[in-house]
Amino acid sequence: MKIEDLRLAPSVKVVDSDVLIVVDMQNDFMPSGALPVEGGDEIIDPINGLAEDFNRHGGVVVLTQDWHPPGHLSFASSHDMEPYTPYSSEGIGPILWPDHCVQGSAGADFHPDINVIFANAIIRKGFRLNIDSYSVFVENDKKTVTGLSGYLKTLGKTRIFLCGLALDYCVFHSAMDGIGMGFEVVVPIDLSRAVDAPPGRLSEALDLMIGRGVQFVKSSNIVFQ
Repeated sequence: MKIEDLRLAPSVKVVDSDVLIVVDMQNDFMPSGALPVEGGDEIIDPINGLAEDFNRHGGVVVLTQDWHPPGHLSFASSHDMEPYTPYSSEGIGPILWPDHCVQGSAGADFHPDINVIFANAIIRKGFRLNIDSYSVFVENDKKTVTGLSGYLKTLGKTRIFLCGLALDYCVFHSAMDGIGMGFEVVVPIDLSRAVDAPPGRLSEALDLMIGRGVQFVKSSNIVFQ
């Protein structure tokens, strides 16, 4: 599946039980960062606009932040290997990454143009040395939860809008886990960008999301009451 071949919803109306989750809009994922996502900077302004719309209509906005300790085992340097080398162990993989989003570093900061004022909560993930965390709900060992699901359910939220970086990793895993935890999931497809590493990863991720019932829409077709 290619992005241009997706069947998009003609419109999606935001209701009180919806929440916007903005995934990992951090310096290291920008085109000049340590783990660059092509076009990652292009979605900053429209994400800010959508977050402002949610905020203005009394909605909840959550930001997430990759937050790795130095020497994290998802880093290729921790294994004396090259970045993007295939690797798999419990909680790590399917490939190794460049060092990125190290706790307290400039690369781990949100891009300065991301308007954090609209965030009701910020969830940090990937801070355990031996477990990576793509999903905003469950870390990569598939056992360690972030607590976000409980927070949202306490607030009576039943549907999540997911945008940010990267489409085929953190957005994808968040969508799949969100479905598994009982949420409906909507992805504004123009507000995310992909790594596509290894090649074909994006196509596989799109196919799997479609198969689980994730809905795709253009952000311009998100309607507020």
